[in-house]
Amino acid sequence: MIKQLLVVCITLCSLVAVAQRGTATPYSFYGLGSLNLKGTVENRSMGGISVYLDSIHINLRNPAAYVGKNVEAFPFDNESRPVKFSVAGTFSNTTLKSNSGEAETGTAIFDYLAFSIPIGKLGFGFGLLPFTTVGYQLDDINDNGDLINRYSGSGGLNRVFFGLGYQITDKLSAGVDINYNFGNVENSAIELAYAQDGDLVQFQTREDSRSELRGLNLNFGLAFKTMLNEKLELSLTTTYAPVSNLISENQRALTNIIYNQELDIQTDVSAIDIDLASQNLEETDLTLPSRLSFGAGIGNPLRWFVGAEYTLQNTSEFSNPFYANQATAFENASQISVGGFYIPNYRAFSGYFKRVVYRAGFNYSNTGLVIKGEPINEFGISFGLGLPVGTRALFSNANVGIEYGQRGTTNENLIQENFLTLNLSLSLNSRWFRQRKYD
Repeated sequence: MIKQLLVVCITLCSLVAVAQRGTATPYSFYGLGSLNLKGTVENRSMGGISVYLDSIHINLRNPAAYVGKNVEAFPFDNESRPVKFSVAGTFSNTTLKSNSGEAETGTAIFDYLAFSIPIGKLGFGFGLLPFTTVGYQLDDINDNGDLINRYSGSGGLNRVFFGLGYQITDKLSAGVDINYNFGNVENSAIELAYAQDGDLVQFQTREDSRSELRGLNLNFGLAFKTMLNEKLELSLTTTYAPVSNLISENQRALTNIIYNQELDIQTDVSAIDIDLASQNLEETDLTLPSRLSFGAGIGNPLRWFVGAEYTLQNTSEFSNPFYANQATAFENASQISVGGFYIPNYRAFSGYFKRVVYRAGFNYSNTGLVIKGEPINEFGISFGLGLPVGTRALFSNANVGIEYGQRGTTNENLIQENFLTLNLSLSLNSRWFRQRKYD
């Protein structure tokens, strides 16, 4: 137990050390940034589906999974289910393509740290994760090759969650997550002015905006599992997160700067704070849209599984007067995900790769973001491995997942992203409530 916790802590520290910048997508300019919460590495390796629930893996999308009924008595001897804890990180390489050229960037981010503790018919979950990430720099170049505008941003929204699940019947479970969201988003914009001879004028103007965000939201889940016959099991899930509001405390300032174009250095000269109170923008409500998902799947427990999930998010509900701009709109978002896994023989006493979990899937989504009349869509394919580690009796594993996908379009001078993502996690189990056989 102590050794496992040390492994988790060392891994977490390593991930945080390298995860200095979580995203480099220009589409994080809009709204709250890029969504990080796409499920565990196991989920993402199966196209993003979260319909599969068991007693040995954490599921961050459906709180009904905290009770995690055993798929069979083995290996838990009809006693308590294991305490689960998991830590993960993501490394991405992205190619940005526009009508004028290409660029490449790499990022790393800590994904989540989560625990799940089942006790009888109850199950508890808690953890920490970055919910959204902002990280971009956009340069506007004129026909002469001169930089005329620069937009940059950083920050994001973090989430601490506590969840409760309950086993209503042998086949039906329910749960709820209570999420506390907190963080900040910083954006800056520089408009460069040139003299008639083509040289930069001495002073430029930069607009800096900052929002401090905080607030609660809920996520409800249901899960139904039943054996259709001796080998086939049916799984049905649904989750619902109602619309909620976060408090956004806002600041905005205009700063005179001297910009050294050769060294790409900005020197602040003076700043003036904008009176947001007179515009009713000093404190605003940021509306998080509601989200509804349905999933269904079928499989042979601990052998194979295939499932599909449909998610609808009322992204048109997203709003914050402080972020308003004319070029962007939000419409309702949707996603379809299909995926599954295969285990040759999880009971094998010889042949390590017979106990490896092989995962694959794909997804397609309308992100809900519309820029200059162009909807921003995304698709991806994924593959993954669940590698057994530690004692065979508890099914702890290291998970490796690879995703390849595309986001956006080059229409209307927008940017198309091709990304390759490596997801890594440790999913560890321990017996905390095992009854003693002998004194």
